[in-house]
Formats: sequence, C-alpha cells, structure tokens
Amino acid sequence: MSALSIQPGEWVVVCDGAKALVLENVGDAKFPNLKTRDVYEQKSLATHELGTDKPGRSFSSFSHGRSSVEQTDWHDQAEQAFLTELVHKLDAAVTSHKVKSLIVVAPPRALGMIRTHYSHALRAAVRAELDKDLVKMPVHEIEKHLTAA
Repeated sequence: MSALSIQPGEWVVVCDGAKALVLENVGDAKFPNLKTRDVYEQKSLATHELGTDKPGRSFSSFSHGRSSVEQTDWHDQAEQAFLTELVHKLDAAVTSHKVKSLIVVAPPRALGMIRTHYSHALRAAVRAELDKDLVKMPVHEIEKHLTAA
C-alpha cells in the first residue's frame, strides 16, 4: 500500500461491525496527527439476547410437505443496524459542515454494508476507502499503517 495523504481537519473513520473510531487529523498533510473525536461501540450481546425465534416452517404449495426456514442471523442484523447508525451520524456531520472530507477504513464486509447507505453528500465527502481491519489497534498504530510508504 502506498502512503495515504491525510489532509488537515480530515476525518478517518475506522470501523467494523461492532466498533467505530472517528479520528481527526489535527496535524498537517505531511505530518498527520490523528486524535480521537468519537468512539462508538455496539454492546456485545449473546445470541439468545438478540432474538429467540426458532426457525419457522413453511408449507409447500405443490405438495403436502413442510420445510424449515433459514435461521435469522441476529449478529448480522445487529452489525447492519450499528453500521447504518454510524452512516447516519457521518452524514449528519457532513451536512452540518463539521467535516468536509473523510477516509473510511473497514474490513471488506463492513465496507459493503455501509456503502449501500451513503447519502449523496456523504458519498461526495468520502475521499478514500481502505479495506483493512484496523479498529482494534491503538490510534498511533492506525496512523502508521495509513501513512507508511
């Protein structure tokens, strides 16, 4: 990966399906200094706390048999809800002019989930997307990963 130029005042959003760090470059483009603006975390719940429904059954319209319906993936739904809420917060920051541009860093699966919820304003503000899972690293390590040549 080539070095990424992070502009002064630009936000770097590092997230996965359960945690998001919103970092702001308080340095300059040559020597970025990322400071934490916000941290969002999804409360980690056990599957039985997320949902209790057993898989349903459906009747076949062409025979007398019944078949089961696929089990709901409650963790997937919780991740989707968390990332959708994050996108709404980022969109609000862009439309209220708190930030002009941002860089989104997330694993490919999370990137795919959030891209579908970008508004036109947010899509225009996203200057770069990186498919990396860096959310569990300390901020100074994230900074090194993003700016290393």
